[in-house]
Amino acid sequence: MSGNPDHVLVTYALGSCIAMAVWDPRTRVGGMLHFLLPEALNEETAAQNPCRYGDTGAPWLLRTVQEQGAARQRLMVYVAGGASVVDDGGVFNIGKRNYTALRKILWKYGVPVHAEEVGGSVSRTVGLELSTGRFWIREPGAPPRQLTRGALRC
Repeated sequence: MSGNPDHVLVTYALGSCIAMAVWDPRTRVGGMLHFLLPEALNEETAAQNPCRYGDTGAPWLLRTVQEQGAARQRLMVYVAGGASVVDDGGVFNIGKRNYTALRKILWKYGVPVHAEEVGGSVSRTVGLELSTGRFWIREPGAPPRQLTRGALRC
């Protein structure tokens, strides 16, 4: 999370994990969450590391950027990840469960997704440039590319 427009937030190796990036174009406040599982098993595990889980991490990120001056109605939300890189047989469907959990949370908070790229079977690295709100994705062996408005699922 940062309010410094010179910062670029990056998270690496999104497999079944989900990255949620939020950015306010007026204040240029933004943040990024990289969560591993859709929900915490109990309050103790949630308290130990709330950003590990979608059900505790996403509300925390939304709250934190608002405390730094971002307005919920102006937020641009980007979502990436949710691939099936370890669970090719679809036994656990962690990527899909992560994505579903996040969409439910965003719906509950009334925050639409600006752009997303989820699913598939490759890991991704993503970044958010706070000066411009540019959200980029890089897959192994490929150059970074900007994710633009709309939904794209692999």
